[in-house]
Amino acid sequence: MSSTGGASTKGGRGKPKASKSVSRSSKAGLQFPVGRIARFLKAGKYAERVGAGAPVYLSAVLEYLAAEVLELAGNAARDNKKNRIMPVCCGEGGFSWLDLTCVWFLWNKNH
Repeated sequence: MSSTGGASTKGGRGKPKASKSVSRSSKAGLQFPVGRIARFLKAGKYAERVGAGAPVYLSAVLEYLAAEVLELAGNAARDNKKNRIMPVCCGEGGFSWLDLTCVWFLWNKNH
């Protein structure tokens, strides 16, 4: 019985093929980095322990907010016949940064 020398897994012989790692962002269907946000949550000492779902949820919220801001700024840029989003477009999109900071501070005050 001679072996072919290849890495086959037939019959339990040979080395198993290494499976490619899949990021948590791709598992959740997100573009924002779940692993990096998890690392920041752990290093920031916001709590003694960080659950597995917390960075996924936070990544989804941040991705949603970024998409909303970019969509409104893109619409404002298109209305002004511009090809690029400029900081002035972010203020014309029907909201202001003051609104976002007010929401943030009110949320922190209640929690």
